[in-house]
Amino acid sequence: MVWDELDCIVKEKPPTSFIKDYFLGFWDYETPKVMVVKNKKLGVIYRGVQFLVITYFIWYVFISQKAYQDSETRPESSVYTKMKGTALQGDHILDMVEYVRPSEGGDVISTILRREVTHNQRQGTCAEHFTVPSANCSKDADCTSREVNFDGNGQRTGRCVPYYNQTFKTCEIQTWCPIEDYAAIWEPALTEAINFTVYIKNAIHFPKFKVLRGNIKPNKRNGQKYLNKCHYNEKEHPYCPIFRLGYIAEQAREKFSELCRTGGVIGVFINWKCDLDLDPSECTPTYSFRRLDLRKNLPSSGYNFRFAKYYSKDGEEFRTLIKAFGIRLDVIVHGHAGRFSIIPTIINTVTAMTSVGICSIICDWIMLTFIDKNDIYSDRKFDDLIQITNSSSSFDYLNSVVLGQKPKHAPRGPPGPSLGNPGLK
Repeated sequence: MVWDELDCIVKEKPPTSFIKDYFLGFWDYETPKVMVVKNKKLGVIYRGVQFLVITYFIWYVFISQKAYQDSETRPESSVYTKMKGTALQGDHILDMVEYVRPSEGGDVISTILRREVTHNQRQGTCAEHFTVPSANCSKDADCTSREVNFDGNGQRTGRCVPYYNQTFKTCEIQTWCPIEDYAAIWEPALTEAINFTVYIKNAIHFPKFKVLRGNIKPNKRNGQKYLNKCHYNEKEHPYCPIFRLGYIAEQAREKFSELCRTGGVIGVFINWKCDLDLDPSECTPTYSFRRLDLRKNLPSSGYNFRFAKYYSKDGEEFRTLIKAFGIRLDVIVHGHAGRFSIIPTIINTVTAMTSVGICSIICDWIMLTFIDKNDIYSDRKFDDLIQITNSSSSFDYLNSVVLGQKPKHAPRGPPGPSLGNPGLK
């Protein structure tokens, strides 16, 4: 009987009115139903998740990451380097002109620690090194004239000649003779270079905040005298960017003796992390050092380069070829600056408040999935109300019928069959 009366009420409205009701219903305001659940386990989970979310935003987002600040991570930077030191090698005194490359300084600078020198080379013909592929021969027919082997040292002449003072033969080549692989002399390592110093001057500019900082403290009395006698120390001399090569190798966890043998590339990282809400003097750099090249006993590990010194003797051009092993320093600057801004503060605050709502979603899922075995909570949480007519009396009557209560009065409808429910009189 109840559903027959519902059908009669629904039939009062024409079909086209449902489209209108759907459109008008789009502008309705919806609010969640508040239900207090007396369950201690669920309450502990709810407050625990709330605590974790709030702690995450307060400690990590706002305190650690400073999400209330506007930040800049791509500053403008300039680097100038200079190396100093003298060393004794045999009867010769070597200064920075002898062992520093390049001499003008920049964000890359290297120092020579060991050399392999080939003296008195001149243009001519000589035997190819026996380790070059297809260089060994027994007769001229084994050597192709004008052939160039890019793993070798020059162009072949087509002749098979004795390998210097040895009994075997190799193909003759036209090149700078004698070749490096045969005549190079290994000089002792420059162990005194462990006390060489490198001066690294760095200036950084944050254009968004119009802040310019340097790693040397400005307006310091007798500044030049101070720099002439200080070495960098994080606690005692943070504004003295002068580093011993031995200190750099130690911080990079490298043995200086091994660097003298094979050479190596070390990165000098200058990190600026500036909180501009504090005093500008608190914006100071930190330094770190790390080996950049591969050193797992690979053939390409280490660092070396070649250069030559040319001279003339009796009208003929000669050269001294030098293969240098050393330390190359790559100065890499990173910068991050932040200052309070209302926009990121509002955005992250709203995000934090919204994220607290995750606690209710998690607890609702736990309640309806694991605790609500008899659908007790789901029956209380979800209500479906259908508005049949626009008349308030019809809605009250329908609500009473659905809930099984006695209606206060019958709905006012158009003339026709009675909508009363004799069973509810």
